[in-house]
Amino acid sequence: MSVRTTEAPPGPTPTDGDRLPREHVRVIALLLVSAFVVILNETTMGVALPAVMEEFDIPESSGQWLTTGFLLTMAVVIPSTGWLLQRLGTRGAFILAMSLFTTGTFLAAIAPVFGLLVAARVVQASGTAIMMPLLMTTVMSTVPPHRRGRVMGNVSLVIAVAPALGPTVSGGVVTALGWREVFWVVLPIAAVSLLLGSLLVRDVADRARTRLDPLSLLLAAVAFGGLVYGLSALGEAAQHDLPLSPAVPLVAGAVFLGLFVWRQLVLQRTDSALLDLRVFRAPGFSVGLSVMAVSMIAMFGMIIGLPLVLQRGMGLDALTAGLLMLPGGLLMGLLGPVVGRLYDRVGPRPLAIPGVAAVGVAMLLFASLSPTSPLWLVVVGHLVLSLGLAFIFTPTFTSALGGLRPGLYSHGSAAITTVQQLAGAAGTAMFVALLTLRKVTLLDAGATEAEATAGGAQLAFTVAAVVIVGALVLATRLRKSEAPQPAPAH
Repeated sequence: MSVRTTEAPPGPTPTDGDRLPREHVRVIALLLVSAFVVILNETTMGVALPAVMEEFDIPESSGQWLTTGFLLTMAVVIPSTGWLLQRLGTRGAFILAMSLFTTGTFLAAIAPVFGLLVAARVVQASGTAIMMPLLMTTVMSTVPPHRRGRVMGNVSLVIAVAPALGPTVSGGVVTALGWREVFWVVLPIAAVSLLLGSLLVRDVADRARTRLDPLSLLLAAVAFGGLVYGLSALGEAAQHDLPLSPAVPLVAGAVFLGLFVWRQLVLQRTDSALLDLRVFRAPGFSVGLSVMAVSMIAMFGMIIGLPLVLQRGMGLDALTAGLLMLPGGLLMGLLGPVVGRLYDRVGPRPLAIPGVAAVGVAMLLFASLSPTSPLWLVVVGHLVLSLGLAFIFTPTFTSALGGLRPGLYSHGSAAITTVQQLAGAAGTAMFVALLTLRKVTLLDAGATEAEATAGGAQLAFTVAAVVIVGALVLATRLRKSEAPQPAPAH
């Protein structure tokens, strides 16, 4: 059973005026900065991996656990964040998230052995998993509907720009200082955010005394952990034989996902679900989520695939490859608030349709890259991709969450972030598998390493362009969500 309490201190409530209460502005700004830092950290290890492997004398298959372990932890923790946010409130969830992230960052910076480094990444990921749903839920709870677009524009900046800039920042730090400094640079920012949050953040919504269901937690861990691990293993299996077929965790994940869904349908009758699936009944939620998921597949595939083309296909170093993608990341950041204001005026469909089309064009531009392609073509392609993603994320996130009643905001945010992780794993697996299979075929036919890598990437980006067509069809069904009516009593 769920007993509602009112532990949040009284304060100004959102009105239809043009100004948000000052305390809400402070909280949202602090959450934006904190979320940017923790999500930036999600993609920093890819560039740093060779240096880590050299110091600890480990093979690539072991080193990959720095990324795989992070993704697995995110997949396991995120489904429970809907319950966690309702139980702990804004302040409690923020302090827990940043404490975990700060502790994990410190342990990673001083890790004397590889095992501790992996464990530190798991602690980091536990905090990261809480931050994004916390940010979305806080925005939806404090910002009036007619202003959500411009604020969610800043949220989309965090979601899209932070992972895109991660490799660039990491490449520069690793090249100039070393891989441990990637964590030392982040640590003081995280510590200051934790300190400020403990002083400034207050609950912005009522808490719910909801009992944690251990069975749901177990089912979610196996379901989402199995799916993410299986998808990650698909890409690895394309490169070499694995002791365990990716089909095993994928099938197990699918079976346990079915059991998890059944359990939530039972529990939500008493408002005690770990992840309330009634969010999928809301107008526009599933459509917005689907467009976002397909776009995330393309984005994470690009994050993996484009650096491979630039470094192994075109012979560039990691720092140069990262710098070529920097203009696109900056453009996306600049466009976030602009697209948010446009959303408040015209709604999601006029923005998302050209955005999805731009992503498709970018995939085709990347599919034309070869070892002799000019570097300006890479920059142009990445700028077009960034432009498209900026026009997708704000409309889809805002329209999806806008159709929910306030009591479901935390569960809707958790569902969105869960799908993000699955889409990211799927995009990575698809790109790596297609690229590797095509590369092997070309190498057998006598191509050079650079030619084979470029040829594999051409196939992967072409398939991504075809997948984007599905998102284009779905984008035509996007609508600006109406303020929901109170849910009927159960």
